[in-house]
Amino acid sequence: MSAQLLKNQLTEWRRYLHTIPETAFDLMLIPEFVAGVLSSLGAEVHQNVGKTGVVGVIRKGSSNASVGLRADMDALNIRETTGLAYASQHDGKMHACGHDGHTSTVLGAAKLLAEDYDFDGTVYLIFQPDEENGHGARAMIEDGLFTRFPMDEIYGAHNMPGIPAGCFATRAGGIMASEDNFVIRIRGKGSHAARPQMGRDPLVTAAEIILALQTIISRNLDPALSAVISCTEIHSDGLRNVLPGHVEIRGDTRSYDPAVKTLLETRMRTICESICSMHGAECEFIYTSEFTPTINHASNVDHALAVARKIYGPENVDGNVLPMMTSEDFGTFLEHVPGCFVFFGNGVESQGKGFIPLHNSGYDFNDDILEDGARFFAELVASRLPKN
Repeated sequence: MSAQLLKNQLTEWRRYLHTIPETAFDLMLIPEFVAGVLSSLGAEVHQNVGKTGVVGVIRKGSSNASVGLRADMDALNIRETTGLAYASQHDGKMHACGHDGHTSTVLGAAKLLAEDYDFDGTVYLIFQPDEENGHGARAMIEDGLFTRFPMDEIYGAHNMPGIPAGCFATRAGGIMASEDNFVIRIRGKGSHAARPQMGRDPLVTAAEIILALQTIISRNLDPALSAVISCTEIHSDGLRNVLPGHVEIRGDTRSYDPAVKTLLETRMRTICESICSMHGAECEFIYTSEFTPTINHASNVDHALAVARKIYGPENVDGNVLPMMTSEDFGTFLEHVPGCFVFFGNGVESQGKGFIPLHNSGYDFNDDILEDGARFFAELVASRLPKN
């Protein structure tokens, strides 16, 4: 298929998907669209895997070898402000992370593999719901993803604003961090704002806790290790002239090492309970694991880099990109099957597009990177499932 025809098809698919964002597991239009495209390519299609996930199967030759390619389908609860002709038609929802582009890229790879490539084995095309909340991969696995569709290795990608379009990046080992969420509930005693001595102000307690939590990174963690603690929400039942009786702090932590994760939880709990006790307040501390870290397998990274150098050119391939503290549900797949997660550059400001940050209401996926992404995935499958 010619480059221009492929680009036109992928752009058409991507922009349509951009108009119909759906979130979490509440996907209906996008899985139906994906299933329709896969069926038109002659793929075997399985729907409702992990609630609303889709798996396409393309077999050629007689080998038992198999490769998985994964795309995420879900959007975010953000009101779009791009003003694009193909902007979201679902108010309060938008593809602000580029999953419309990821889905189109893997559909493009499916089209190339079905029509242009001769390989020996099976490719599983995995379209996942609820990546943003970190629940989709687990749901698909619990629904038998790897038993119903046994694969030897798995690959996935994310577009990355800040990396130039036309560039490719990955690394062996940790590439994206875990995410743990926390809730700190402080119960003091409310009172009139003019009579603070009559109460136990939980806002003062909360302020001390928020500042003290930052000492964990600076004073308890080995400086050679990476971690982040972020308090992102604070809620109270107070008013302008009413000291609250209750305060709730919410946020998340990011890390790579299980020992670091344990350290963060343990020290956070100790700090919260101790400061509350000092102020005569009650404390409830809740800590939950949401995303596992994304840890690439070295041999699969080597395979991905070899193909990337052919598609993008050696000068545009970074095989040792710095790890990021953002999280990705693909890490859960890598706990079960060896594989590799990669970044496709979405653009930098000097290129005039693709540089708006992810999760921004003005973000849009850069259609110029669709074709290379699809060809990368198709070539990767062909290289891992060679004919003869």
